[in-house]
Amino acid sequence: MTTGWHGVFPAATTQFHEDLSVDIDATQRVLDALVNDGVNGLIVMGTCGENNSLDPEEKRTILKAAVEVVNGRVPVVTGVSEFDTRRASAYARDAEKIGADGLMVLPAMVYVPKPHELVAHFKTVAEATGLPIMLYNNPPAYRVNIGAEVLEALDGVKNIKAVKESAPDPRRFTDLINAFGDRYDIFAGLDDVALEGLMLGAKGWVSGLTSAFPAESVALVAAADRGDWMEARRIYRWFMPLLHLDAEHDLVQSIKLAEQIMGRGSERVRMPRMPLEGARRAEVTAMVEKAAATRPVGGK
Repeated sequence: MTTGWHGVFPAATTQFHEDLSVDIDATQRVLDALVNDGVNGLIVMGTCGENNSLDPEEKRTILKAAVEVVNGRVPVVTGVSEFDTRRASAYARDAEKIGADGLMVLPAMVYVPKPHELVAHFKTVAEATGLPIMLYNNPPAYRVNIGAEVLEALDGVKNIKAVKESAPDPRRFTDLINAFGDRYDIFAGLDDVALEGLMLGAKGWVSGLTSAFPAESVALVAAADRGDWMEARRIYRWFMPLLHLDAEHDLVQSIKLAEQIMGRGSERVRMPRMPLEGARRAEVTAMVEKAAATRPVGGK
């Protein structure tokens, strides 16, 4: 039943040219660098990948480029974030043909579904593909909770295999494992609750700030895996000011600015997002520069 997915899966960014057209070469460089830095998988076109700012053909082109550059070294999981179930199913089918290794499926955008509508959405998308699926639960962002009753109703859908848990309450990890055992692979999905999730049984971490600091992210999960909680806490405490950025509405701009400061990408984003400015930009820049100067694992 399980995916075999584990460890650090950065929610990678999509890179843009100055005219905000998709920069495929730069996006491939970002993905290749993350794999070379030791991550265990990649999420492409999730929230940090600005999925909903991309045209349908752009999404397919980016996914083809990701599959090409990764070349089977780690699983490539693509976000499925569409306005309705029909579009989500169509993208799921195309993603399988393109060569994705899995899907991270979100609730349909804009509309807030009732539980039975949420179940129907996930079932319909799952029926469109044979790929393994990770459901993305983020109640603060999407105003709907993938609760135990929804997961119970999806128990018979065999290719729904994992849950990215981004609720800010770490009790969710224990509740889900108590309710479902190993039926679903649980991933920590909110950066500033990541270590709590790993300690409580999460198989891995879908991470935003890994895009800027991959070495520390990989080392943090490795320490947790071997039970070295002293080392894990040491890295986590250093990381925490930056990890809090993942819980803010401007997380994409903050993460891409951090990438740029660390020489790993560009801060360009598509509207309605706009690059950070003023006091907020100065605040995030100072945080990243302090973290870079005090790195516990990676080079200064």
